[in-house]
Amino acid sequence: MSSGVKHGAGFLVSGALAFTTDALVLTALTRGAGLDPFSARVIAIACAMIVAFYAHRTLTFAVTTAATLKEFAKFLSVAITASLINYAVYAGVLLYAPATEPVAALIAATVIAMGVTYLGLRFGVFRTPPPS
Repeated sequence: MSSGVKHGAGFLVSGALAFTTDALVLTALTRGAGLDPFSARVIAIACAMIVAFYAHRTLTFAVTTAATLKEFAKFLSVAITASLINYAVYAGVLLYAPATEPVAALIAATVIAMGVTYLGLRFGVFRTPPPS
């Protein structure tokens, strides 16, 4: 498998792991623990961000040095920024075109946020080039 394909697959798998963590924690907290969906989502996102950090370090960017608090803080700044952009695009699409299906707005917002996330991680957090 070429390094570019491996790198891209790592990015997608890392995102899928983070999404799965988000969904499982959210479900466990709302259905199992009886927590309200808004509070549960905050906890679920926090868990997903930790999983995403380690998954991207390992699978996407193949970082071999020990993780640092500074690196994690930079990761969080990218993740939070991407989340805010995701929500802004989602809301903007629905406000501009109210007849749009929410899932269509979600897809558009996710594609844009994925690009922001990748660029932020690649050039701001994990500066090493992908393995060749």
